[in-house]
Amino acid sequence: MPMVQAGRPRLRRVLDRLAADDRGPGIVAEVRDGREPPWFGAAGVADLETGRPRTPGEHFRIGSFTKAFVGTVVLGLAADGRLALDAPVTTWLPGVVEQYFPGADAGRITPRLLLNHTSGLPDALPGQENPPVGEPGRRFVYSKVNYNLAGMIVEAVSGSTLAEEIDRRVAGPLGLTGTYLPAAGEGLRDPHARHYSGQDETGQEVGRHDVTDADLSWAWAAGGMVSTTADLHRFLTALLGGHLLPPQQQEEMFTTVSTEGADWVPGTRYGLGVYSQHFPSGVTLWGGGGFIQGSMTYAMGDRQGTHTLTGNVNGDWGDFLETCADLFQADFR
Repeated sequence: MPMVQAGRPRLRRVLDRLAADDRGPGIVAEVRDGREPPWFGAAGVADLETGRPRTPGEHFRIGSFTKAFVGTVVLGLAADGRLALDAPVTTWLPGVVEQYFPGADAGRITPRLLLNHTSGLPDALPGQENPPVGEPGRRFVYSKVNYNLAGMIVEAVSGSTLAEEIDRRVAGPLGLTGTYLPAAGEGLRDPHARHYSGQDETGQEVGRHDVTDADLSWAWAAGGMVSTTADLHRFLTALLGGHLLPPQQQEEMFTTVSTEGADWVPGTRYGLGVYSQHFPSGVTLWGGGGFIQGSMTYAMGDRQGTHTLTGNVNGDWGDFLETCADLFQADFR
């Protein structure tokens, strides 16, 4: 387990400034670049009531970085010949898309289009019925629906739960003991920081409150996982380094589409569960981030996975994109 240590003064200053600017109650960042031990830094607090500091090894909700795990599982099934990325979703989910999104052309929506967010399906919360936002394959529209459908396909193909497939194909082989997809009612394992939110589950602004024990299993394949900074490093390094997927599926994962005009993260191109981001400093990194009630997470590195940075804010009221940019530009130059 890495320890809080000296060094990386630029990153240390950014952490301290972000905490002082109330980007969240506390923030942690861990860097791995081949040197031992890994560098770990923290600022702010894990618990607003007790003032307990944030520490290495904490479990936290990773939000949309869940999609990188789900994409890896889908591509693993494709490598095994158990699904085709360009077959219609109706192969495994007959009638499902049409039931919830009247007018959707389900016969043209494929696992590939779900994973790169070009399915034409809207970003909807559970129970909502929304019309399609475009034709399949035409443009990028970031949508939780895409990955929840992908998770359903995983379960239909494998005969296992998505949580079991993530553990069998990713967490287990890599020894990610702090990484899991919680079931309904399953909370954060110890140790963990308290999670705080300024929003309710629909995204409406409310007073800041403790959501550590909230049941966020509705996010499921789109954003429901829990992990640690060290586990995210191990996963991201293996993924970027080509150690989780055969060459063909690795190439598929990192083949990207433009996100321009989608009012999403600036400077990005989206693959199959991961994305590249070009920062104003001139560096381009790969990986992803996650925003969910009470937690903001980021995990990115160079294309080879030789230098990675992961971290978490245990609150959701700071500017997520600005926080990520500040941290990555401080350490990647």
